[in-house]
Amino acid sequence: MAIANLHETLLSYKLRRNELNLQITEFQSQKSLATYSQADAQSLKNAETRSVRDYFKNLYEEDQARGGAHLYDDYKDYTEIPDFEEEIDKLTANYQDQLDQLTAWETAIDAQMTTASAELEEVNAYMESISSMLSSNIQEDFNYGLNG
Repeated sequence: MAIANLHETLLSYKLRRNELNLQITEFQSQKSLATYSQADAQSLKNAETRSVRDYFKNLYEEDQARGGAHLYDDYKDYTEIPDFEEEIDKLTANYQDQLDQLTAWETAIDAQMTTASAELEEVNAYMESISSMLSSNIQEDFNYGLNG
């Protein structure tokens, strides 16, 4: 009877181990998606930043080529133009919220993975202990039958 109970307990732990392994795999997939999304958002931010820089650089150089006195005389280079800084700040603020959300998502996934991994280690330890008890009980039953 004890052997049957131990075997049933072992099977329930095997089921839980498989569930945890599946959860961890799903978390790893979600983390990959979060990492990709974060890299994609960063890439978009960089592209838009380049676009803003190119626009103001061209504006500055065209003013210089036309002999304009406004931008070329007032600023050493295009990065000093007040509208440039304002556009870069807006762009940074817009993407920073998105990047912060993605970072929080990735951190939450890491926490879930850590919890699942800790539980998996605990389940594996229980399974090892139960397997040892099961082997010991089977050996004792076998020896009892030989000695009886």
